[in-house]
Amino acid sequence: MNEFNPQDIASLLDEVRRRPPLVHNITNYVVMNYTANALLALGASPVMAHAIEEVEEMAGLADALVLNLGTLSPPWIESMLAAARVAARRGLPVVLDPVGAGATRLRTNTAHRLLETRSITVVRANASEVRALAGQFTRVRGVDAADPVESARDAALKLSGQYQVVVAMTGPEDYITDGRRAIGVANGHPLMARVSGTGCVASALTGAFCARSPDAWTAAAGSLLVLGLAGELAAQANPRPGAYAVGLLDGLDEINADIVKTRARLVRYALHPDRDEHPNPAS
Repeated sequence: MNEFNPQDIASLLDEVRRRPPLVHNITNYVVMNYTANALLALGASPVMAHAIEEVEEMAGLADALVLNLGTLSPPWIESMLAAARVAARRGLPVVLDPVGAGATRLRTNTAHRLLETRSITVVRANASEVRALAGQFTRVRGVDAADPVESARDAALKLSGQYQVVVAMTGPEDYITDGRRAIGVANGHPLMARVSGTGCVASALTGAFCARSPDAWTAAAGSLLVLGLAGELAAQANPRPGAYAVGLLDGLDEINADIVKTRARLVRYALHPDRDEHPNPAS
């Protein structure tokens, strides 16, 4: 697919629900339960397995693998590498969420080790993480982004080209590129930044969508579009962070093909910054 079409995402959403993919998550325990519930609300099937004794077997059963560096430790690193090797042999999509890359050497080096396996399909990250992995100066605040998305578009292109991955960069406006195509997704709500785990959910949903699409760029952009729309639905009835966290799960359950087709707000980008186009409403 050379163009991003909300109709394609509507069909992909229906396919995820018709054939729920098993998404193997080696993810952080801060939001493990929330991530699993988000996948269930979408219609996918989650499994959280990080023990080295079983990750290869579990990756052998899964339809996608999601690797999240949120609560990193040496045993988890070895499990991620082992699962990634199985996924590569099976041709499974692998989503890397390099939480806090640039904040510590352990996180940055681990992300690079996983990228060097050449098993990664999508890097879902914030702007500071993308800049760090591309070797650019970045201002890091723990695991939160301190750089705006627009400052990291060239870094996303560099990272995509270096490792042949889709880079799905999230922020007030998401930016997704595979080095040949780029699109922005303007859907979402500010409350998403006040709930722990929405970025981790974005990575998990990306795994589910990639499991049912041959085009990782379309799948990554589509998953962020669906999450953004669910975030907008949640805010209508849940104006505070506590209720909003639950409302976002309800929004993922509520989202449907008609909402995707009629409410998508996309920004179509040329790959050269001075040729960026203006927002085009989805049709």
